[in-house]
Amino acid sequence: MDQFKKAAAEAAVTHVKDGMIVGLGTGSTATYAVEALGSLVRNGLRIHGIPTSEQTARQASSLGIPLTTLAEHMHVDLTIDGADEVERGTLNLIKGHGGALLREKIVASASARLLIIVDESKLVDRLGSRFAVPVEVVPFGWQTVAKKLEALGARVSLRGSDVYSTFVTDSEHYILDCAFGPIAAPLALDDELNRIVGLVEHGLFLGMTSEVFVGGPNGVKTLTVTNRPNGT
Repeated sequence: MDQFKKAAAEAAVTHVKDGMIVGLGTGSTATYAVEALGSLVRNGLRIHGIPTSEQTARQASSLGIPLTTLAEHMHVDLTIDGADEVERGTLNLIKGHGGALLREKIVASASARLLIIVDESKLVDRLGSRFAVPVEVVPFGWQTVAKKLEALGARVSLRGSDVYSTFVTDSEHYILDCAFGPIAAPLALDDELNRIVGLVEHGLFLGMTSEVFVGGPNGVKTLTVTNRPNGT
């Protein structure tokens, strides 16, 4: 799938113009977009990037991409990022298996456009069909958050195999991977998750996507929203 991801990334970066503030996503697919932007910068493109993780910051710096922060630029022209699942029609997303969902959502919410790059395997009819929903939580009392998530019907696992290797985000939080199965009403679940104390952020990105670039054996196709959710 790597060639399809790379093709999608290269299609998305053609939307980056001189002088833009660009959100830089995190994960295996977003890496290709950062690489492509680095090449454009070396050829004279003038942009500033806002990385969504320390990993992306290191990659961008190594490629010579000038970096900035939301404190300096609170409006982002566009963000290019990957996704774990893209729901056909709505273009709602599950994100966060790269461990950067909090910063990714902050940057996406500050962006005029969110461009998502994926290969065809990431398209689903319903969110949750293949991936769990990552939930970022504060370490203190994470077990109580897990119990509330289970009450919502999730099968919950703490990311990391045991107490000595628990995954910790750049913001020093834990991630609970919550398998809900196919989600019939993502907006309702979004509301339920947002009510849980100790839950910092979750990986449902609803109504945020501008376009999706899908790489496949027949080239790259561009998807836009054709079905807006009604909240049920």
